[in-house]
Amino acid sequence: MNRWFVRGFILVSAAGLLPGMALAQEGNVDQAREALSRQEGDEDATRQLEEVFQAAEKNYSLQRKGSHSLNYSFDYSYTADQRLDLAITNGSVRNLDVVPSATHNFTNAFSYDYGLLDNLTVGTRIPLVVKYDTEDDLSAYDFGDISFTGRWQPFAYVPGKVSTTFFSTFSSKTGVSPYEIDIKEQLSTGSGYYSLGGGLSMSKVLDPVVVFGSVSATYNLTEDDLQQVRGARLLNKVEPGFSLSGSAGFAYSLSYDISLSISAQLSYSDETVLTFRNGDQAVAKDQMTGFLSMSLGTRVSDTTIVNTSLGIGLTEDAPDFSLGISLPINFSGLKE
Repeated sequence: MNRWFVRGFILVSAAGLLPGMALAQEGNVDQAREALSRQEGDEDATRQLEEVFQAAEKNYSLQRKGSHSLNYSFDYSYTADQRLDLAITNGSVRNLDVVPSATHNFTNAFSYDYGLLDNLTVGTRIPLVVKYDTEDDLSAYDFGDISFTGRWQPFAYVPGKVSTTFFSTFSSKTGVSPYEIDIKEQLSTGSGYYSLGGGLSMSKVLDPVVVFGSVSATYNLTEDDLQQVRGARLLNKVEPGFSLSGSAGFAYSLSYDISLSISAQLSYSDETVLTFRNGDQAVAKDQMTGFLSMSLGTRVSDTTIVNTSLGIGLTEDAPDFSLGISLPINFSGLKE
């Protein structure tokens, strides 16, 4: 049997991938990690790998039915830009202000997954956000937008074939809304609206590399009955539109203990329309966002792999860069 296949199979789950891809790549990691862990009494590593390979032929790559997983992640991102506050009425400029912005964003998130079936996993993600704006000396400490996910794999994984997973996401507006704060005195920690999304993720082992890709679409619900003061006007309604996203990359296992992945994501966001109480409208044009992510997975114990990642913004609207770390949380209450 091919050892590189097993290494690549582990890598898809262990490496820190983009958010859309992670939904479909986290499945059979616990079985594979335990099987590949170097434990006392292991007589033959080759035999061990063959057992994992054979087991993988019958399993889905999501959480096994009735199993749990809990993960912690920490992410830091930095964004510096210039915000333009512009109001036009009857062809005349009433208000023009260019405001510099330099924002540090720290997110601590706990993700929980539960296997309803061998090929159906549900989960939730709870983020705790800390933001700091060095230009305006503002800070915020609060929950972010809590999200719920579902992942379904219609066909069992077969070595050498493409693995396909469908996923869906519902994002709440539990974070501090950017449309309900004093924008001169406060920072937001959430989007300010509900979102519904779904997509398709695919991966395949091309010994010794795993290649993967994902496409998704998100519809953002309209928010109305707002009462936010913006300059001389009162914001009443926000129509955020929809967004499309695609990502692709590859993962490579350098050894039993080290894995590397590189991926890129491209997103399109439709225009956002702001409607004010006096009937005026402001339109934020649609935009394209590109992001490059590199992740290193390091085994620190027989059952724990720590993923560290570095992201670089490729377009003006993306964060300048980001740093992240994630690891599983293991305790007896979540074991089968």
